[in-house]
Amino acid sequence: MKKAAFITLGCKVNFYDSEAMAELFKKRGYEIVGGDEKADVYVINTCTVTNVGDKKSRQAIRRVKRLNPEALVIAAGCYSQTSPQKVGSIEGVNIVLGTADRGRIVDIAESYRGEGVFYAVGNIMKVRDFEGLTVDSLEGRTRAYIKIQEGCDRFCSYCIIPFARGPVRSRPLDDIISEVERLSGRGFKEVVLTGIHIASYGRDLKGVGLVDVLKAVSEVEGIERIRFSSVEPTVITDEFLKELKDLPKVCRHFHLSLQSGCDKTLKAMNRRYTSEEYFEAVKKLRGLWSDCAVTTDIIAGFPGETDEDFRESLDFAEKCKIAKIHAFPYSPKEGTAAAKMKGQISTKVKQQRVEMLLELSRKNGEEFLNGLLGKDYEVLFEEETEEGVYRGHTSNYIGVYVKSDEDIINRALKVRLESVVDEGNMWGKLV
Repeated sequence: MKKAAFITLGCKVNFYDSEAMAELFKKRGYEIVGGDEKADVYVINTCTVTNVGDKKSRQAIRRVKRLNPEALVIAAGCYSQTSPQKVGSIEGVNIVLGTADRGRIVDIAESYRGEGVFYAVGNIMKVRDFEGLTVDSLEGRTRAYIKIQEGCDRFCSYCIIPFARGPVRSRPLDDIISEVERLSGRGFKEVVLTGIHIASYGRDLKGVGLVDVLKAVSEVEGIERIRFSSVEPTVITDEFLKELKDLPKVCRHFHLSLQSGCDKTLKAMNRRYTSEEYFEAVKKLRGLWSDCAVTTDIIAGFPGETDEDFRESLDFAEKCKIAKIHAFPYSPKEGTAAAKMKGQISTKVKQQRVEMLLELSRKNGEEFLNGLLGKDYEVLFEEETEEGVYRGHTSNYIGVYVKSDEDIINRALKVRLESVVDEGNMWGKLV
């Protein structure tokens, strides 16, 4: 039996795409093995969000060729889409596949005849239909990711993703529900709706939006929790929250994209909201659920960001009491408007600012967790970390450890939170 291996870099959407492509190989009789094992076919699902993503993609390609010099190497995904010639020039690459036609990956692999590099990269900006990749055979997990949307038309000045993923395409609602029902039938109790820009879901369809997906998934028997990936503050309207209030399965954890707390920087980034709009969204969320977790991403050292601008951003994040900040140094991407901007910031300054954001994140996170001490929460348990010790998550995405004499994996049980372990994790006792 031939073997295929996958190495995935980047976001949850990439991981979903890899699972779907692996399933196609499996249906053709391939055994799926780990990325560090010898295989006949290696698929590297690349990332190009940052220059680090590009570098890791190149390193992964070279590493698998050392594992098996005779293997067929397919470089797929965002880096392949935006820079196909660069990817094709990496020693060892046989096929360059972009972010479309992944449903044909096995046919493309098996038709390769060993002559040079084959390019399967089209103009993603002309693609108008959602590619129907599905995942049916996930095993050994309690949480399943479901891709509901593809593409982005925001064109933030620092971001290459619209050029890598193309225009907005939404997955038909019936197709989403069919996959959720299959996963529920396999024992999954929690689903995460993901996409490149899920707030745009339904823009290319008639009469449906993100709320309609949340409502429909809520009705699937066996599904106890629903999460969704990052959204912008403009999504958090009174109408949206009115609908969410009646959907108890939707988790009270909101990853609300910020990027900067300084309006001058937000404008330069081409973000379509202000800091005041962001703060209003946070207040609305906490007005309904005082213990909901609000997490975010912030870029440090965007071109032209002065010390005063950064301090404004830092102070704003503290004002919002963000439970966890994912902080990143700005990384200039060729092909984006920001890469050509004046006032590029030194690596040293960017890293200093990242450290300050992370320190604030630790402080805010500790304060958030301390506010939950002594309270009872339902925890869906996902793993046994050591003998008799189990870990799961609350609805507001707090990691919780408990001791139990019986196996409680994939069970939702009430827990009293007793102490803080570290950032994002607590010890609890089964009630």
